[in-house]
Amino acid sequence: MIFRLLTVFLLGVGTFGSGFASDAPAPYAFVNVNVLPMDSEIVLTSQTVVIEDGRIGKIGPVDEIQLPPNTREIRADGLYLMPGLAEMHAHIPRLADDDNLDRMLFLYIAHGVTVVRGMLGEPGHLDLRRQLSLGHRLGPQLFTSGPSLNGRSVNGPMDAANKVRQQHAAGYDFIKLHPGLSLREFRTIDRVADELGIPYAGHVGLSIGVAEALRLGQASIDHLDGYLQALVPEGTAYPETANRMFGLGLAKLADETRIESLAKATAKARVWIVPTQTLLEHWALPPAAAEMSRRPEMAFIPATTVASWTNSKNAILDDPAYDRAAAERFIALRRKLIKALHDQGAGLLLGADTPQVFNVPGIATHQELELLVASGLTPYEALRTGTVNPARYFGAEDQFGRVREGLSAELILLEGNPLADITNTRKIRGVMFKGQWLDREQISQGLAFWAIQ
Repeated sequence: MIFRLLTVFLLGVGTFGSGFASDAPAPYAFVNVNVLPMDSEIVLTSQTVVIEDGRIGKIGPVDEIQLPPNTREIRADGLYLMPGLAEMHAHIPRLADDDNLDRMLFLYIAHGVTVVRGMLGEPGHLDLRRQLSLGHRLGPQLFTSGPSLNGRSVNGPMDAANKVRQQHAAGYDFIKLHPGLSLREFRTIDRVADELGIPYAGHVGLSIGVAEALRLGQASIDHLDGYLQALVPEGTAYPETANRMFGLGLAKLADETRIESLAKATAKARVWIVPTQTLLEHWALPPAAAEMSRRPEMAFIPATTVASWTNSKNAILDDPAYDRAAAERFIALRRKLIKALHDQGAGLLLGADTPQVFNVPGIATHQELELLVASGLTPYEALRTGTVNPARYFGAEDQFGRVREGLSAELILLEGNPLADITNTRKIRGVMFKGQWLDREQISQGLAFWAIQ
């Protein structure tokens, strides 16, 4: 069925008909595959994994599993099967932006991203979530916020309370916070959100600070927002401009001996962290924007957007006040924070912030995995941030995030073992989602179709 739907793409129609949802998925079996269950750092060799009705039906040694009638066999000799990845900080195009939306959704699936947390929602995303759930549109499972609450959209504590109630009633999965909220507005959002049982996540405003966000239990802090400020000793004077880009100008003032206690406090508060390290490294360090704009993945991004990203990066690197050594220290501090947060038991979630400055949907998620490893995590620990941890975050451990009998068949078939080399997550032979199989040829056809440059 995926092939027929992909053919619709290649014919230029661009969206799916109801046939995708109405046809029951055929049984599939990955035969003689090496399985990464992600419950522990092991590889189960020479397994057969049977997929029935969109779920993992059986897992066992290849010579012990009997296949159901009419099973479609996927020979997987020497290949590796792992859970699909979750991109926990994505910006999904508006529902009305059909072509760009379907392009982004396909890029996620083509790169093994089967779950997305949309961090800047709009009313159309509620319908999009339904379409994706029913299989009327090709794309990952979507968890979406509503429009962000920030210093421009919220006018006092009463308005903050009303907006939380409205978004909860509309059915959004969580509340997204941007900077500019007052402390009273933030505390009101926390109180009403707790009463309604809807989480809030995102940025930490300067008037709030990490300590308060941890105290009140913000569901996730994204970008490590506020953490550089928290590393600066109390009473240190610095210009307001030093706060830009999540504290880029604070690198020389930060006291890294404060990292461990900050990481312990985060773990104690049980607040999840989405570092989006890819965003900051792409933004604050070389290579030059002109070089990055020529990367192959930019073929999927409109030229006007690439130009905007180029201007944004040039504005930083060409600024007379830009200090390369300070920028490198800034990145090094963030990497140390990531490692310390993990070591102290804080929950890390995989998120690259896509599409943002040279971060292309799907591709940047793999780049983020590689930066987590560069920060000191093992490949296994990095993979859990995009598999097991998102399932825990959403309270969906019985639905996805592992290769386990009974869970949804959201899977990636790889040509190499990512536990040995994290870059092997890029070597995708095929992706299974909603019980349907998208092989390498179909992925390549889809990518060729959606390339626009």
